[in-house]
Amino acid sequence: MSLVCWKCGASLAGMPLPLGRREVCPSCRAELHVCKACRHHDAHRAGQCRELAAERVADKTRANDCGWFVPRLEAYRGGGAAMAQASRGALDALFAGQAGGGEAAPAPAASLDDLFKK
Repeated sequence: MSLVCWKCGASLAGMPLPLGRREVCPSCRAELHVCKACRHHDAHRAGQCRELAAERVADKTRANDCGWFVPRLEAYRGGGAAMAQASRGALDALFAGQAGGGEAAPAPAASLDDLFKK
């Protein structure tokens, strides 16, 4: 298995290793020296890092200077665009019966005439 971008899944086979702090994905321009692409990243741990000696990094998707960084081959979780499309479809189905972005649909003109007879 070869190294792929953590954000878009594009192959990084031509990238020189070790990855430098300023390296970006040639496909999506995402920074590559980030916690989410590191072998030590673990979203289920406090601080989200298995390396106890590493300094805490607030934004796991931004480039950092961590000396413990080791690229992880399976960093790409996939499904970003597909998951977004599925979520959008579910929202559209949920709100399909409402007009005007959640506002009540206007009443028919005939019923308004009946309400305001003189």
